[in-house]
Amino acid sequence: MERIKVKIINRSHHPLPCYETPSSAGMDVRAFLTTPIVLEPGERVLVPTGLYIQLPQGHECQIRPRSGLALKHGITVLNTPGTVDADYRGEIKVILINLSKEPFVINDGERVCQMVITDYTHVEWESTDRLDETKRGDGGFGHTGLN
Repeated sequence: MERIKVKIINRSHHPLPCYETPSSAGMDVRAFLTTPIVLEPGERVLVPTGLYIQLPQGHECQIRPRSGLALKHGITVLNTPGTVDADYRGEIKVILINLSKEPFVINDGERVCQMVITDYTHVEWESTDRLDETKRGDGGFGHTGLN
């Protein structure tokens, strides 16, 4: 497993995101709020974290939902996965939406999402008039049936 150094500014009073188990891919991120937010059904909100990061070139930070919030309360990250690019220096904020039928209160320190740091590849497009044949061809969206 590769380890990289990432510079971080934490303007909140919460601990830095960390891995809960040795095999965790994501780190929980907490809301940094002066007052609780009531997220009504169907409503979306931008939640501050107080975190600012400087990623190495070739890496991104993905913001993903927490499965417990999604299952138990219908709270998820609206633009999942949200991407924080290596050249972004602003505060990391999370777009949450309430897909349940009940209001949900977000309190200061609430774990609202997961952060995954990963590397990526840039592509160089090669224009062509023909693609190689495959068994699947252009079959998509359920083309293989239910089994």
